[in-house]
Formats: sequence, structure tokens, C-alpha cells
Amino acid sequence: MHPESSNAYPLKPLVGVGAITIKDNKVLLVKRGVEPSYGLWAIPGGTLKLGENMRQCAEREMLEETGVKVKAWACVYVFDFIEYDDGGKIKFHFIVIDFAADYISGEPKGADDALEARWLSGEDLGALSVAKNTLDALRSIGFLS
Repeated sequence: MHPESSNAYPLKPLVGVGAITIKDNKVLLVKRGVEPSYGLWAIPGGTLKLGENMRQCAEREMLEETGVKVKAWACVYVFDFIEYDDGGKIKFHFIVIDFAADYISGEPKGADDALEARWLSGEDLGALSVAKNTLDALRSIGFLS
């Protein structure tokens, strides 16, 4: 059984924010340790907190999940994430906003809801189980063809 997220079965859509950070032709991704997308490699991110702006959320989530400090600067990808359970009830509903972020400092290490965190090349991604939305986002910014 995969660890359940506290964001399951929301009463309304939630705002998720991620940070896409590229350094030396590699992108920093995490292997998710909670649902949704448990066990898949994905853009580090999480749920926006009350009173927090989106850039602050992207920076906080990156630090919490990877130990890497970044500076988020531009919205580069937005998508709906809706997942249903076996009974047809909405289990997850996020509006996800991904920001480009510049690396500042730190070495990646999986923490918080991330099992692992690594700098990965486009070639590396071919051998891993990567979330579809992550692949779509990385294609949209030209990291993957």
C-alpha cells in the first residue's frame, strides 16, 4: 500500500506548485513517496499554503523535498491533474503551476515526501518511470524533444 496523501478526496481543486531547475544540462527531479504518482519521478512541488505566493511555494517545496535552494522566477507550465478512484469518485484534483527556478545551493537528497532526489539528464529519464505530466512539462520547455 502506498502512503496516502492528506490531499486525497478534496472538496474543491487544490493549487499545486512545482520548480523546474536545470543545471549542467540536468533537471532536478524527485521520486515521489506519496500519492498521487507514488514511485514515479516528478518535478519537486507541493500544495500552496494560505498566505504564500506561488514562487515562495515552489522554493519552499524544492528545499523541503531535495535540500536544494532555488530562486523561482517564471511560470513555464500549467496543467490540470484529476485522478479518480475505482468507484469513480475524484481522489485528487490539482491545478499545477510549474515555475522555472535557478539553482542557488545544496546537494539533492530525498526528504519530506520524496524517496529520492537526483539531477537527471534527458537520457537518464528514458530508463526511469517518470510521471506523464513531468515529461510533458519538460518537452514544453525544450529539455526533452
